[in-house]
Amino acid sequence: MMDDMIKAMAQTAPGPRPLALHLAIQNLMFASLLGALPSLKNGSLVWKDSLSPQARSLREKLQNVDADAFSDALGKEIENRVRRFAEGVNRFAAAGRGEALPTLPVCWLEGTTKLIHAEATPQENAAPVILIPSLVNRAYILDLDPEHSLLRYLAGAGHDTYLIDWDAPGDGEMSFAIDDYVDRLERIRDHVAAQTGAAPVIAGYCMGGNLALALAHRAPDKIRGMALLATPWDFYAMPPGATAMLAAMLPGLKQFIAAVGNLPVDVIQAMFSSRDPCSVIRKFRSFATLNPDSAEARAFIELEDWLNDGVALAGPVAVECLEDWYVENRPMKGTWQSGGKAVDPAALEVPALVVVPDHDTIVPPASAQPLAEMLPRATLLAANAGHIGMVAGSRARATLYEPLSAWIAALQ
Repeated sequence: MMDDMIKAMAQTAPGPRPLALHLAIQNLMFASLLGALPSLKNGSLVWKDSLSPQARSLREKLQNVDADAFSDALGKEIENRVRRFAEGVNRFAAAGRGEALPTLPVCWLEGTTKLIHAEATPQENAAPVILIPSLVNRAYILDLDPEHSLLRYLAGAGHDTYLIDWDAPGDGEMSFAIDDYVDRLERIRDHVAAQTGAAPVIAGYCMGGNLALALAHRAPDKIRGMALLATPWDFYAMPPGATAMLAAMLPGLKQFIAAVGNLPVDVIQAMFSSRDPCSVIRKFRSFATLNPDSAEARAFIELEDWLNDGVALAGPVAVECLEDWYVENRPMKGTWQSGGKAVDPAALEVPALVVVPDHDTIVPPASAQPLAEMLPRATLLAANAGHIGMVAGSRARATLYEPLSAWIAALQ
């Protein structure tokens, strides 16, 4: 029965990516449970010292439980959990999708990079705003639906707003390093300034914040202000086990990237999943229990579609991110360079808003918060949200959209 469910998922599911990895994690986890049963029965199972209280409690609870009955119950629960995961994945694949937002005009194009314009009747002396997303995810997380669009909210509040859509790297971008993308950002900044007659405010989300910092570092006099939304800076604030594992994997990853020319989407997704290998499995089981017509189910589908619609990273960009940022922590050490000089937040005398989500597991607060202490004119905004919820969650308007708009307006 489980084999049939797995085959059905593999044939129909658009996500979660990479599906084979999540299936393997689930099967290995359950196989280990079944394999541990004989040792649990005879008392020879070895537990980590840190799990001693849980082990003692479990042994006490199982003292008067029939071993065969427990084994049968465990097998049924494993089958039930596999079935719920399969149901969640298949419901996700079969679910209808809502209508797309009305298309906004593209006002600038270079390579695969597009600049989308949400025109507004600006307030007097207002600055245009450029939203800079990460290179690793699609830009439409900032323009997801009518209720969750930072782009359209800012335009509706009177800020002439532009969104950069990096798209997947094409032939022209496959050899790009981060500095090549910052070069392109300079041309976008100059285009917006020429079109509007004003220096823009730049707002970078996640890795887009690092790009924004590099852009500001090159010419701080050409921007009016800078917002950094969940931007990582101290990469040693990431879980140390993950950093050590990446350092060990790096030589092989660099060889792989050199051979392929990029860091593929499924490898990126697998690396994110490694931080909590069972998180995807849990959330698709939970999705199987939702009313398919509920707002919660629709929001899940929308965000999962975006998560599974990632883009590859150009080879040099991938190596710089993995080696210079995550393994060597060059940004925090002051040795990460853009335009031939070290990017030093302490030297950036521009108004800055540093938004740090309290519940962020992608960019832990301890990684993003140092920027609020290093930037001389920084305002810190602690957001009661996670990494994605901050920009696209149910509280995004109150948590981010409104305070960001107010901060931009106050720059006038």
